[in-house]
Amino acid sequence: MNLSALVGNGPLKHQLSQRQEGRGLSHAYILSGPAGSGRHTLALTLAAAMMCTGAGEDRPCGHCVPCRKVLGGVHPDVSVLSGPGEGKSITVDQIRSLRADAYIRPNEGERKVYLLEGADEMNAAAQNAMLKLLEDGPAYAAFLLLAENGTGLLETVRSRCEGLTLNPVTPAQAEEWLLRRYPQMDQQAVRQAAADCQGILGRAVAELEGDDSTRRQRMELAGALAQAVEQGDELALFQTGMALEKLPKEELPRLMEQLVTELTGRMARGRGDKRRLLKGVETARLLSQGLALNLNPGQAAGWLCAQMFMDG
Repeated sequence: MNLSALVGNGPLKHQLSQRQEGRGLSHAYILSGPAGSGRHTLALTLAAAMMCTGAGEDRPCGHCVPCRKVLGGVHPDVSVLSGPGEGKSITVDQIRSLRADAYIRPNEGERKVYLLEGADEMNAAAQNAMLKLLEDGPAYAAFLLLAENGTGLLETVRSRCEGLTLNPVTPAQAEEWLLRRYPQMDQQAVRQAAADCQGILGRAVAELEGDDSTRRQRMELAGALAQAVEQGDELALFQTGMALEKLPKEELPRLMEQLVTELTGRMARGRGDKRRLLKGVETARLLSQGLALNLNPGQAAGWLCAQMFMDG
């Protein structure tokens, strides 16, 4: 199989390398891994391999009409199923509708492929309905169950699927891929995103392409924290630190990096008490290490204040 679109994940690639062509793929897979780890990339690659009509065994070829349609999200025989609303999981009624659709023969290709978002969040009724489809569905139907945690699925469902687990890539792999993807972007920013993403490329992409409001919020909060540290205002630091609880957890390491940048910039400009600013830098770096050990936002805010003012 052609898995060039997927970065790293040597064991998974070896597992799939046994498949000589798209038709040799299983009818059901569980694609598990953290958000941003490449589940959707892998799902589309598998779907394209199943539909590919290119010559040779290196599928998906990426050039034939079916491949281009799958990768462009417009193939009529590839369907994506997600919950009926934000934060909602796929329902049993949706699975029943999927079952009815699965028994309608493909429009263009030899197979029909279904991508199920957040499969591990389905309740028992929906999973049991899915189980019947996995057991009795038509031979041409294939199901790709995307999950952050594959063990969230019933054992009976897992036993009827082949598991594909995505793991974080190495820092070197992340940097190489990001530099190649963003050749026109500031190289230091790209390298920093690679260092911050903890091997989850989707996080780095979100950092580099992410919405401006999140980036602006992070920069404003880092500026307010740095101002409170510079002025030695314990109350202001405490009040500003409480805003950490409103940030997504994945934003906290980026905030600490931004705080270090703010504080070191103030030291370079000769502003404030250098010892206090240096202590702030050290505290922010310690917090970054704590966040890697699952320190939550509330604890981070409290620790920041305690560390800065423990000596009065």
